[in-house]
Amino acid sequence: MGKLMSVYLMPHPPIIVPEVGCGEEHKIQKTIDSFEIASKSIKNQKPDTIIIISPHAHVFSDAVSIDMMEEIEGDLGQFGAYNVKMKFQSDLSLAKDIVKNSENEKIPVAKIDDKMISRFRLSKKLDHGSIVPLYFIRKYVDSFKLIRMSYGFLSFEKLYDFGVQIGKAIREGDRNVVFIASGDLSHKLTPDSPNGYTPKEKMFDEMLLKLLGDMNVKEIINMDKTLIEDAAECGFRSVCVMLGVLDGYNVKANILSHEGPFGVGYCVAEFIPESYTGISLLDELYRIKREMIYNIRKSEDDYVKLARESLEYYLKNKKFMNVPDGLPEEMIKTKAGVFVSLHKDGELRGCIGTIYPSKNNIAEEIIRNAVSAGTEDPRFYPVDIDELDDIVYSVDVLTKPEAVKSKDDLDVKKYGVIVKSGYKSGLLLPDLDGVDTVDQQISIALRKAGIAPDEKYTIERFEVVRHK
Repeated sequence: MGKLMSVYLMPHPPIIVPEVGCGEEHKIQKTIDSFEIASKSIKNQKPDTIIIISPHAHVFSDAVSIDMMEEIEGDLGQFGAYNVKMKFQSDLSLAKDIVKNSENEKIPVAKIDDKMISRFRLSKKLDHGSIVPLYFIRKYVDSFKLIRMSYGFLSFEKLYDFGVQIGKAIREGDRNVVFIASGDLSHKLTPDSPNGYTPKEKMFDEMLLKLLGDMNVKEIINMDKTLIEDAAECGFRSVCVMLGVLDGYNVKANILSHEGPFGVGYCVAEFIPESYTGISLLDELYRIKREMIYNIRKSEDDYVKLARESLEYYLKNKKFMNVPDGLPEEMIKTKAGVFVSLHKDGELRGCIGTIYPSKNNIAEEIIRNAVSAGTEDPRFYPVDIDELDDIVYSVDVLTKPEAVKSKDDLDVKKYGVIVKSGYKSGLLLPDLDGVDTVDQQISIALRKAGIAPDEKYTIERFEVVRHK
């Protein structure tokens, strides 16, 4: 029987490697000391295999990924340290068991082999999110096989489920395994942070570290998605998988260190599975999610309900629904431009709309645009019928656009914008997460339109009535 020896959360700042830092690495000495402690502990555990999940490996929107090549190698050449090289034999037997378990549970897995690398022009090299933690481990341990993987932008519950399948494969195998979740925390901790600075983003690190120390899995998986997104982190999804690997264990958690001298949160934490109880949280996590969706459905107004029913009807019947009876009078007698937005697990899943009315009334506008958002948004694959239970809808009814003379007439919370240059135009709705300034709003709208910032363009503004 295989054994999960230990689990670690580790950051991956290249500067921590002396060949890259060239003396600057002393600024994150706490992290270096914690890497040393963790690596010496791993040496004593004598793992046969190390599994590492990295946000800088092959990340897909709709699947997790697992390397399926006989060996994998890489270096830190992109950071000027070509002499920091690594090469590992892969544990393909265990990797195949993880894939099998995951596919049995309908978790989409991208198997990274030579065929897929050629087809999608992927890199064959080991990424820095893997190399940095392994640099320290290799100082003490070098006789192990490696499995490298990455998360996808699936639901947090599904990522936890993926971790559960990893843990199951370990127990059913014959390997002693160490699991490493590579990832940095908030990238907005100080005014010199690479992604900007907001004081509240310290809350993300503080909250996550407290919850990890207490092994409060349910609170972590259900953390506020806006707080997570605003932190500009790259480690939370690694954490979700890591917690799934620990599912069913009594766990001793130890936060070894946390610091952020470069405005990025670096945490090293150790999780020791002391005994396996078999008591899983997976069903409870899925139940909480279903209850949340149920409560959202109960609170839908007529606009949102019509958008949902329109897409559901179309996917099930392959035709547009008729305008139902009993709708409010303003939906039948009023014309307006309408945007329908779809979100799944906190991520945009489609958004299509009309600036000016193109149908007989708002109801028809919603019916058509809901279907278009789910099936015609070029940024996404069409929504599958199996996804319908997880989709959350919003409907924006637009006022008539009006020209503005300057940016002083705009307000990102109150007004959406339309930019135009010749035949090119781009629109951005108001009050969007992550869009905090007028300059941001205009810049995004210009990119959507394919208009260069130095081109001449006009700006219009509009208001919306948002239904969600």
